[in-house]
Amino acid sequence: MKVLLTGAAGFIGSHLAERLCGRGDTVVGFDNFDDFYPRAIKERNLVALRGAGRFSLVQGDLRNPVDLARALGGVPVDVVVHLAALAGVRPSLKDPARFTEVNVLGTTNVLDACRARGIMRLIFASSSSVYGQGSAVPFRESDPCARPVSPYAATKRAGELLTYTAHHLHGINTTCLRFFTVYGPRQRPDLAIHKFTRAIATDQPIELFGDGETCRDYTFIDDIIDGVVASIDQQARDGTPQYRIFNLGGSQTTTLRRLVELISAAVGKSPVITWAPEQPGDMPRTLADLTLSGGELGYAPKVSIETGIPRFVSWWRGEYGAGAQGRP
Repeated sequence: MKVLLTGAAGFIGSHLAERLCGRGDTVVGFDNFDDFYPRAIKERNLVALRGAGRFSLVQGDLRNPVDLARALGGVPVDVVVHLAALAGVRPSLKDPARFTEVNVLGTTNVLDACRARGIMRLIFASSSSVYGQGSAVPFRESDPCARPVSPYAATKRAGELLTYTAHHLHGINTTCLRFFTVYGPRQRPDLAIHKFTRAIATDQPIELFGDGETCRDYTFIDDIIDGVVASIDQQARDGTPQYRIFNLGGSQTTTLRRLVELISAAVGKSPVITWAPEQPGDMPRTLADLTLSGGELGYAPKVSIETGIPRFVSWWRGEYGAGAQGRP
């Protein structure tokens, strides 16, 4: 297959590109190297891919249809995997307009580009954040997701609705994947596991919100990539275009306190903790019901949090190691 992969230089995108190229697919990566975190980090993500003959990169912005047209030029694309977005609940509270512009307008432009070029397969990266007030735990794909509690969540739910409209009007075979708190090697430096590892390793305080009993369904990157690839292959087998939504999670909840304990044990240092009030926009508990993705995709997470955290810390030591003070 030939795949257009938006957000290819990011955490999840670079892992997916490596997996696809490794099995013989051709990947055209698309990324704007947004300055939300340093470009050098994304460039490191691409090191293995830069030498791969099956990978090429187009730098461009989702908000510019000309950039997307440039990425889609040349050899016909079989499937678009749309990962690119501004991510994060708390950053979206500070700049909801920018999140809306990138995530909603950007997704609209991707859909328009698919329609214009007759690309009939799309994978859309959604988020567990779409489950909001009133969502029963464990979260099921049948939930209406009508009450998102952050601008980021609202933009991701809007993306799901936009992709449904494109499926309905133009017959695009569409799969939306709701990722649950993804972590692992190359995780963004602003995310909790990465921040906590860096702080504990360098004897800096970490800030915890609430009482430490909030729970998350953490999902190791390898499991997420398994689910994305399975969804791509499911579409390739489809005879009739469909619209699907799947949860991709770890199917295990971990409290914030327990997460810090695991990181501290892997780092080999005790944390210095400061406590702060609960933050708006956060859900108290997330947990994926995997009945649907397990039955249709064969999705079954393999890496527990007890195994995944030491693997992440080992990667962090190798990447940043001694002298990591002040580095991502």
